Amino acid sequence: MAPDDAAQDLLDKGMQARSSFDFVLAVSSFDALTEYCPDYAEGYNQRAFVNFLREDYEAALIDLDLALERSPQHVGALSGKALSLIGLERQAEAQDVLRDALKLNPWLSERHLLIEPGGEDL
Repeated sequence: MAPDDAAQDLLDKGMQARSSFDFVLAVSSFDALTEYCPDYAEGYNQRAFVNFLREDYEAALIDLDLALERSPQHVGALSGKALSLIGLERQAEAQDVLRDALKLNPWLSERHLLIEPGGEDL
């Protein structure tokens, strides 16, 4: 849940725009949300997701780090960071972040991306 109704409306608007592939409106909504509620991690996480979908992994990482500063155990932000790092071919870092996410939720769908020491996938 968002901190208040106005924040929830911005979150809903951005998520609806994202699901319609209107990434400009989605980013605009999440920009407004992060300005309105700068301590609300989900605004940054959702904006990162839009940037991930646009394959702008560097921008996604910036927002994911902001989300994680506010909510260090945000499983979605951790898994999104791992996926963004994979997109940037930063596999070793991605594996570390993915392990952190799996400590919090061992059933994450991204679990299949984990590479065991020695190169074996789980």
